[in-house]
Amino acid sequence: MRVLTERSTEVVIAGAGPTGLMLAYELALAGVETLVLEKLDQRIEQVKGGAIQPRTAELLELRGLLEPLQQRALPRQPVGGHFAALPVPLDCAPWRTRYPFPIGIPQWEIEEVLEERATAVGAQVLRGAAVSEVESGDDGVVVTADGLRVRAHYLVACDGGHSTVRKLLGLPFPGRPGTHQAVLADIRLSAVSSLVPRQMGHMSTLTRHVGGHWSMLVPLGGDRYRITFGRADQTDTDRDTPVTHAEIAAALRAVYGPETTLAAVDNASRFSDATRQLEQYRVGRVLFAGDAAHIHPPLGGQGLNLGLQDAFNLGWKLAAAVQDRAPSGLLDSYHAERHPAAAQVLHHTSAQRVLADPNPSTDVAALREIFIDLMRLPDTNRHLAGLMSGLSLSYALPGEHPPAGQRMPDAELVTEAGPTRLSTLFAAGHAVLLDLAGTVPADLRLPPRVDLVRATCTDGLGAEVLLIRPDGYVCWAADSSAACGTSLLTTIADKLAKVR
Repeated sequence: MRVLTERSTEVVIAGAGPTGLMLAYELALAGVETLVLEKLDQRIEQVKGGAIQPRTAELLELRGLLEPLQQRALPRQPVGGHFAALPVPLDCAPWRTRYPFPIGIPQWEIEEVLEERATAVGAQVLRGAAVSEVESGDDGVVVTADGLRVRAHYLVACDGGHSTVRKLLGLPFPGRPGTHQAVLADIRLSAVSSLVPRQMGHMSTLTRHVGGHWSMLVPLGGDRYRITFGRADQTDTDRDTPVTHAEIAAALRAVYGPETTLAAVDNASRFSDATRQLEQYRVGRVLFAGDAAHIHPPLGGQGLNLGLQDAFNLGWKLAAAVQDRAPSGLLDSYHAERHPAAAQVLHHTSAQRVLADPNPSTDVAALREIFIDLMRLPDTNRHLAGLMSGLSLSYALPGEHPPAGQRMPDAELVTEAGPTRLSTLFAAGHAVLLDLAGTVPADLRLPPRVDLVRATCTDGLGAEVLLIRPDGYVCWAADSSAACGTSLLTTIADKLAKVR
């Protein structure tokens, strides 16, 4: 009989991808004992979906995580994102962001930085630990993984689109199966034709459609490239069937000419355009985030960002629940807020797959032409830029002031200590009560992890006092001291933390 090693922790996370590691950082930062279980013995150095969108960049900046990631960024033209690879860059400037362009960083390097930071604040990452059993009860969970039996208050499944945790619990993953397959690979080229892109720019400049073949080739520096390709008449292949050197070489010749020579394949995998979403992100003591909760076609660089934003939304709420600081319903608000956010991404990626069809019908070609004209209109471009960047996302939070539920831009502030930026106030992962007009009474008692900051700001932020959640969204705003003594404390008690 096999003897299992027993241990306990407060939260166990399945999966050490970007979502799981970001969540581990958030929990450990709040003082929650966190263990990440990863089935792989070592990280796969694959670029994958390595595009950080503007809103994700803002969130990473809140925790001081953006700078070390930017140091690893790939060379890229300063050009806006895309919708369905149509040739009109999306302009994020109207959304008041410091990061109007997507940032290209290989996914494995994002994971490396996040793991370094998560372990530095106390999280543990255990590799070679594949989850094989999950028992969930009213008072906690027990997770078995390769000779280890872990007891925890909560389990969060961040283990990808083929989530083992989801399957062990027998949860349906409703949606639409894939209609076509494609290959994603990191490669090296020993010779290139004039058709091969020379630098990373707008997506429309990196894609080609030739004789039933389609490809997106992204230069990564030197002889390194990331290629995504497929065929209109491609037959279904088992996802686990290895991608061969000959298969990639044939696609390169077909799309970029015989002068383009494949030297090496660093790694390669297959994927489909399936669209699925869990009906509930919380099942008792088990929660789901990232691809374990939702998958969609990889259009517009949304997947990695959606998962990281899940982690930012869930982290502070789960920490409050573990530490008995959470008001009733706070943890359930994770599903209430993030399920619609993912549903919106699934919706617009479904629209993009029609417009991005490499072999469009006459009707779809006509629709593309009209849509391109519409994208050149400022209002249409702003709307799509907000969708694709995540900057337009808001949550349905109560409040009479317009800022309620909105993201708070990274404004310039002046405090007693001198000039600063709003983003610097969130490094500890606390909520911030920002008083811009001396409105908050001096004797107002706030619970722990809600920081009062008195400052001035030349930019209009929509109110004199703003209560901003740890994930950078406004959950209350007012212009009077009277409101600070009534609705403010009620909001804190209902939406942030128990007032003891």
